[in-house]
Amino acid sequence: MLFDRDGTLIHDVPYNGDPARVRLMPHARAAVDAVREWGVPVGVVTNQSGVARGLLTPGAVEAVRRRVEELLGPFDIWAVCPHGPADGCGCRKPAPGLIHAACAALGTAPHRAVVLGDIGADLAAARAAGAQGVLVPNEVTRPEEIADATRTAPDLLTAVRGLPTRAGGAP
Repeated sequence: MLFDRDGTLIHDVPYNGDPARVRLMPHARAAVDAVREWGVPVGVVTNQSGVARGLLTPGAVEAVRRRVEELLGPFDIWAVCPHGPADGCGCRKPAPGLIHAACAALGTAPHRAVVLGDIGADLAAARAAGAQGVLVPNEVTRPEEIADATRTAPDLLTAVRGLPTRAGGAP
C-alpha cells in the first residue's frame, strides 16, 4: 500500500520543511494502522520539487519524514522525487518511477500495489505503473480529477476499508 504524502497523509503545506507544521489528515492514523494489521507493507511516494527549486533542503524533507513517522509509525519505504517539473525525470508523478522504485524495494510487482492519493497525478502514476489507484479528494482536487478517477473515497479509512480483500483480510 503506497500513500501520497501531502494532501493524503498530512495536510498540504506547500514546500513544507518544518516538522512543527505537520498535521495529519482525518483518519490517516486509523487507515495506516488498518493496513499494517493486515500485514501489508506500507510506503510513501511523494514529489518534493521544493528541493529542485531551492526552497527545501534534503535535510528538511528528512525532518518532515521523521515527524510523519512519529505521528504514524514507521513506513517500510519512502520514495521521494526531489526534481522539478521541467527536469524530465522518470520519478516525478505522474511518471511511474516512484511506484516502481517503492515496489522493487518492497519486493512486490506494481500490479499488486494500491496507491492512495489526492490528485490526478497520483492516480496517473499508479496507472502508468500498472498499480491500482484510489483518489481521496480534498479541497485542491479538481472536479475533472474526481470525474476521471476509477475509484474514490471520502477519506483514507474509507478508501482502505473499501479495497477488495483476499482471505485473511489483506488487499
